[in-house]
Amino acid sequence: MRLWSLHPRYLDTKGLLACWRETLLAQKVLDGGTTGYRNHPQLQRFRATADPLATVGIYLAHLALEADARGYNFNRGLILRPPAGCEEPTLAVTVGQVAYEREHLLAKLAMRDPQREAVLEDDNPPTLHPLFVAAPGDIESWERPAN
Repeated sequence: MRLWSLHPRYLDTKGLLACWRETLLAQKVLDGGTTGYRNHPQLQRFRATADPLATVGIYLAHLALEADARGYNFNRGLILRPPAGCEEPTLAVTVGQVAYEREHLLAKLAMRDPQREAVLEDDNPPTLHPLFVAAPGDIESWERPAN
C-alpha cells in the first residue's frame, strides 16, 4: 500500500489507479470493514487525526479531481466521508519523506512514463498532495524503505 504524499499529478495512469484502489482499501480498514492491513504503517498518519475517515475522504477527493483532469471517472460514491466544503485539514509530512517518495516515484516513472518522470525531475521540491504540508525531518518513522 502506497499513499503518496506527492501531488497525484505526478502519478502515471497505473500509479493513479493503484493509489485510488489502495486508498479505498485504507478507507475500508479505517472503517473496520476488513481484518487485513489493519496494522499497515501508512495508516498511522490518518489514524493520528481527529477524524481518520474524513481525512482519507479528502485524500480520495483530490485523487478524483486528478482523475477528472485526465478524463477518467472515479466513483466518488465510494468515498465514505467526502469533503463537506469546509476548510481541509493538513497533515505534516517530513521533507525527508518527501525526498524518499520523490526518488521512489522517479524510479517507477523511469520505466513506465518518462514524460511524467521529467516533470517530477524538474519540480524539486515537488508539489505535495493538497492534504499535506512539509515539515522538517527525516523519513517518517512509519516508512519501510527498501534496502
